[in-house]
Amino acid sequence: MSVHSLAIRVYYEDTDFSGFVYHASYLRFMERGRTELLRGLAGDQSDLHRDAEGLHFVVRRMVLDYARPARMDDLLDIRTWTSELRGASMHLRQEIRRGDELLVSAEVVVACVRDGRAVRLPDGLRRALSPDRAAT
Repeated sequence: MSVHSLAIRVYYEDTDFSGFVYHASYLRFMERGRTELLRGLAGDQSDLHRDAEGLHFVVRRMVLDYARPARMDDLLDIRTWTSELRGASMHLRQEIRRGDELLVSAEVVVACVRDGRAVRLPDGLRRALSPDRAAT
């Protein structure tokens, strides 16, 4: 699978009193990156939810490493890719970069659930997310 990239501009609302990006804002940026990755592979999550009879994705685990701060007006590149697929979960890697500079890296485990219970990832999505899939 190739790396998905999403450009995000840092706005005043994303920063704290020091002018640096507030740590929780990075979580929102990464959520947008994951959402756009899925949108590109499977369409809108609301359509996937409806067509797959109530399928949802929930973050089960997230480990972040904050290396350098971002500031207001920075243009960030949110990179997302699959590192591993299991029965009911996808293990993703994410990076937030400013140009070539790594700002934040994350390991994310996202569970596939229906009615509050883990369910197997749909086969079509599994194929699209496969880390073994050749970049297109």
